Amino acid sequence: MAHSRGKYADFEGLRQQALALRREGLSRRQIRDRLHIHNNDILNRLLQGEPPPAWTKRPNAKDDLRAKARELRLQGWTYDQIQVELGCSKSSISLWVRDLPKPERRDPTEQAKLAARKRWEHELAVRDEERQRTKTAAAREIGNMTARELFTAGVALYWAEGSKDKPYARRENVLFVNSDPGVIRLYLAWLDLLGVERERLSYRVMIHVTGDVQGAKRFWADLVGIDVSALQKTTIKKHNPKTIRKNVGENYRGCLVIRVSQGAELYRRIEGWWTGMVDAATGITAALSSGKV
Repeated sequence: MAHSRGKYADFEGLRQQALALRREGLSRRQIRDRLHIHNNDILNRLLQGEPPPAWTKRPNAKDDLRAKARELRLQGWTYDQIQVELGCSKSSISLWVRDLPKPERRDPTEQAKLAARKRWEHELAVRDEERQRTKTAAAREIGNMTARELFTAGVALYWAEGSKDKPYARRENVLFVNSDPGVIRLYLAWLDLLGVERERLSYRVMIHVTGDVQGAKRFWADLVGIDVSALQKTTIKKHNPKTIRKNVGENYRGCLVIRVSQGAELYRRIEGWWTGMVDAATGITAALSSGKV
């Protein structure tokens, strides 16, 4: 399109042509060449208020840093803290966040407490790593368990956690209650070793009234490999308002109660096994004292 000497006289008509081309997705250079406009000031006026098409916007490598810097600034971070965290210059940070309100200045005591808390959080993380390494190494030390080792472990576990007969209350029942999934798995493996059929076992959840009852029932049913409908009626513990409970949160699932039907004979054997283990341990202690071992 050629223009006469007064080619910009019909400015509004020219503007409408420029806007139409812009909306079609043309760049400034393309519009300039199409309309033969080589004056940047005129071109700016013609396109004023019309945003450029998306394809002409070049991605900025610092966009992510800018967004993160603004986020940290809104959290109250100083320029120095943001610089250390993001590794960019203070001048860039100032440019990115200058429209945001300045964070309130903390008094030295508060800053000291914040620094101490961060150091303690770091120390806790280090301790957690060390703790996990120790546990992993200890687990490897166990290796494979023999049937004899499982047998004695199960006897000790039951005598520590299972119900026991009392002279004043004869209850020769094999009843086991625990909240630790690992303990439940080991106990069931022990019953399998003893030849106790799973059909003889009944299960019941015992949980605090504030717990997730349905979630706990699903968890324990999945652990022992039964349908939720096979669980007996749940025992709900009432809350004492005078006490502060610590076993709360999503990991609280109450306890699982496992009962062996017709277990009187098995109970007597368990008590006998335990007595034998105590006698054997006492014998080892005596041998150690006398230097025979």
